[in-house]
Amino acid sequence: MKIAVTSASGKLGASIVKQLVKEIGIEQVIGIARTPERAKHLGVEIRKGDYNNRGQFDEALKDIDVVLLVSGMDEPQKRIQQHRNVIEAAKLNGVKKIVYTSIIGDEKNTAFSPVVSSNRQTEKDVQASGLQWVIGRNGIYIEPDLEYINQYIEEDGIRNCAGEGKCAYTSRGELSQAYVNMLLHEKHNGQLYNLAGNPITQTELADIINKVYGTSLSYYPVSVEAYQKERKEALGDFIGTVIAGIYEGIQIGANNVPSDFDKATGRPHKAPLEMVEEIKANII
Repeated sequence: MKIAVTSASGKLGASIVKQLVKEIGIEQVIGIARTPERAKHLGVEIRKGDYNNRGQFDEALKDIDVVLLVSGMDEPQKRIQQHRNVIEAAKLNGVKKIVYTSIIGDEKNTAFSPVVSSNRQTEKDVQASGLQWVIGRNGIYIEPDLEYINQYIEEDGIRNCAGEGKCAYTSRGELSQAYVNMLLHEKHNGQLYNLAGNPITQTELADIINKVYGTSLSYYPVSVEAYQKERKEALGDFIGTVIAGIYEGIQIGANNVPSDFDKATGRPHKAPLEMVEEIKANII
């Protein structure tokens, strides 16, 4: 059985490729990347595939049995057709099964909602494809907060608009375990799983970071409007709006959801403290 992973040069795609190689061997895993050179370090066969180029995916998915469609990073209105390019190419090539990495989130009430809505449309497209399918809705990764620690220290704390909302953080390592199981085992076919951990507040996140990294961060809530203005100035209109929308979603409870992680993996999701300790150990 040959399994292809799209966006193999990205952090989640690369993590899943590595986990798959451990499970089924290097010969059975194909990486697909818009810029193949960026994924060569994975050691597997890398094929060229740009989500905007249907023809490239018609070639990239030849002789593939199962494909993991990693959700694209483009603007919402572009992503639906980009994902359809992969789905249609999979059907053309006789791929048997498609697994899609979707996201947890609110479809209507935040600046992040257009992204969530585009993912929900791809979920429907996957389910209507005629292929066997599994869908994972990813929680928010905890890694970016840890990559941002120096900035938090400079700013003397964590500032965002999540307020007292709880977020069921996950990690790329945990997600990799889940997706490999979903790719390999037929018992997951036809299932939609929330892939998330134990919900915590931003104050609890700060406490965990302080414990593991020896910092003394506090959490300072700010308004949605102020945070969006600040993020847009720092990151540009599109990304800044998306980031503010994610934290607004946390505030209104969109990321405090029941998890199906144990169904996808056969074990409980790691606690936030354990995730942070492991990520720090791997970074250092």
